Amino acid sequence: MRKFKLIGGTVLTPIRALAGAEVAVEEGKIVSVGPRDAATDAGADILDAGGCFVAPGFIDMHVHGGGGYDFMDATVEAFHGAARMHALHGTATLLPTSLASGDEALLAMIAAYREAVRAPWQGAAMPGLHLEGPYFSPSQAGAQEPGAIAPPDPRRTARILAAAQGSVLRWSSAPELPGSMEFAREMRERGILLSIGHSDAREEVVAEAIENGYSHLTHFYSCMSTIVREKSYRFAGIIECGYLYPELTVELIADGRHLPASLLRLAYQSMGTRRVALVTDALRGAGMPEGESVIGSLKEGRKCIIEDGVAKLPDRSAFAGSVATADRLVRNMVRMAGAPLLDAVKMMSLTPARIMGFRDRGILAPGYRADIVCLDADLRAVKTFVGGEMVKN
Repeated sequence: MRKFKLIGGTVLTPIRALAGAEVAVEEGKIVSVGPRDAATDAGADILDAGGCFVAPGFIDMHVHGGGGYDFMDATVEAFHGAARMHALHGTATLLPTSLASGDEALLAMIAAYREAVRAPWQGAAMPGLHLEGPYFSPSQAGAQEPGAIAPPDPRRTARILAAAQGSVLRWSSAPELPGSMEFAREMRERGILLSIGHSDAREEVVAEAIENGYSHLTHFYSCMSTIVREKSYRFAGIIECGYLYPELTVELIADGRHLPASLLRLAYQSMGTRRVALVTDALRGAGMPEGESVIGSLKEGRKCIIEDGVAKLPDRSAFAGSVATADRLVRNMVRMAGAPLLDAVKMMSLTPARIMGFRDRGILAPGYRADIVCLDADLRAVKTFVGGEMVKN
């Protein structure tokens, strides 16, 4: 659709709510947002939102797969399939995310991404990659493969970045590891968002990390240190630093399983929408029936079980990952955390856009990409537009 108007809904820009407003789109960009103006309908397709909430397309800055696909499968089909599934749930932009792995698997994933974005696909935009690992603390491995975890290695980093050719937008790592500050400074110079993840760092290390370029916390509360006690003395961990240092932004897996309602409320009420983004951190099981699944690639991944709306290790001793979709996160922040709908939408659109430095999306206003999601009364995505093109079920 080269030119259309979306009418009959409440527009959440998400700075404000505009009841009965229209969103006019031409050539993949928004040209106007405001009161219904039938006098300018000529040449435009008129689409009725049917009373839905019309919001910016969601931005998921941490997602491993969905719809039966994982990005570590390292196939074009996996990238396109997961991007389409998440788009059907409101995501217009996502960062395909790796797992800690050997170089062969990681470089294959990067190569598949580069091939996938050169081909046409219908689904969420994929402007770049999020590398989650392999520079993590073994004591905070979580569902990551312990044998793949290692400290930063400049030569390894150089190989990865050379293969990526500028496609790495974000890298999660543990700052307490040897060589981490040098690694951080290089990432900062390259403009790559550096995030603390799977880490046992104490406050003094977090402070130094901020000084050297770290600015974000990966899946807040999960796989990170909290108050440490040594010889009767207590020291703040990463969780406490999330509240202490306004220089840090955080992301929440608001799937209703990883964090209880009380912690969702605490983070949202304490930090506000400018510092809190929502992420699915979804595995291949997102959008799939309950039952057996795999973390990571089908070839080398680890088994898990999907039940109760989350992925669990086979012995059910711990969560293995999320199977959430973006519209589920928005619903949970409204229903569990008590956030107004505007705020919940903002944490899934404008806030991640600002964190990632995306200046062309995350808001419904003239000149921005026509990334739009229509949410019904139950806050489920019923229509998603990516660059002005509706993603068909």
